[in-house]
Amino acid sequence: MLSTLRAIWQTDGAFPNGSFAFSYGIEGAIALRRDMSLRDFEALIEAMLKQRWAGYDRVAMLLSYRAHGDLAAIAMVDREVEASTLIEALRTGSRRNGASYLAAHARLGEPLAVALRDAVKAGDCCGHIAVMQGAVWSALGLGEPLSQLCSGYVAASGVITAAVRLGIVGALQGQGVLQRCLPLIEQLTAQDTADEVELMSFIPFLDIAAARHARADLRLFAN
Repeated sequence: MLSTLRAIWQTDGAFPNGSFAFSYGIEGAIALRRDMSLRDFEALIEAMLKQRWAGYDRVAMLLSYRAHGDLAAIAMVDREVEASTLIEALRTGSRRNGASYLAAHARLGEPLAVALRDAVKAGDCCGHIAVMQGAVWSALGLGEPLSQLCSGYVAASGVITAAVRLGIVGALQGQGVLQRCLPLIEQLTAQDTADEVELMSFIPFLDIAAARHARADLRLFAN
């Protein structure tokens, strides 16, 4: 049961992972679709999980997890995420989140987090959040299924929390959306993922929204 408790700990919204400053493109999406309904918002979250998280963040996390603490292998995955994240705001946000996540675990005494934090400072790693999560969750002893569920839950809950802070949905409405996303996350984590799989993402609406948002005069979130 310890690995399950650790998974709950890692998905706790109170864990200081730095994600409070990022909306993952949702703030920009709202600026483009000011009439977005709750149904539209829920469809956008589902699209993000299917077309971004499942084939990109989840895969990057798994590849890093399977490196089992090998810094060179983790850095290789990290560089692939860096090269394939074309939107600067999303790339910078991912690195900042990763740095915050590593800082928290390093202060808690996790040896791999300390090594990765030092590697990022030295320029040997970029520190993208999905990659850092996979590496640390492997070190913490979470199994692959639990790590994938953690990743999916954190991704969905982070976007929904941002939407609540933006006033797009109410707190209970957001919880309803999150509740309905859980079976989808479970379904997506059931996919077999080979070690040689490539990162895949296709969600142009959110990418365009995030790029436009970076030039906004007034914004609550960094991306």
